[in-house]
Amino acid sequence: MMPLIVCPLSHVQAQVAARAPSHIITLLSPPETLATPAGIGPGRHLRLSVHDIDAPMADMVAPNAALVQRILAFGESWDEQAPMLIHCWAGISRSTATAFTLACARNPDADEMAIAMRLRAASPTAYPNRRIIALADDILGRQGRMLEAVEAMGGNNFAAEGAPFELAARH
Repeated sequence: MMPLIVCPLSHVQAQVAARAPSHIITLLSPPETLATPAGIGPGRHLRLSVHDIDAPMADMVAPNAALVQRILAFGESWDEQAPMLIHCWAGISRSTATAFTLACARNPDADEMAIAMRLRAASPTAYPNRRIIALADDILGRQGRMLEAVEAMGGNNFAAEGAPFELAARH
């Protein structure tokens, strides 16, 4: 089974070249975007325009339930025959929240804390966006356990950019 690969925008091209993902999720602040890299098939690049914020703010696009539903639906289209690449600007918050969400969705009976601790072990800079996690927790019926698990991960020493890492999709 192929992993979820998480990275910052600055590493996307290198990760695509090295790992040949079949699917990509881009989470960037509006109006930023990323052209679909060569080799990624039609309908296999989900572009989401969302700011990295934990609560609604004027003139900002906050994560909402529709965004999380789009992530989950896109995740269902991934057959795990090749890696899925997930990135945001820094590879720290929106992308790690998305990877954690997809791992929880693919493993409905797995312990959220165990998945979060694997995420922490894979990336000392991960700091999943709490709004995305809270919304996903509600949609997936995890009764607050996803949010508790990422809170238990602790901080990330205020890193500016994360290094690429992978997280197993199956736990």
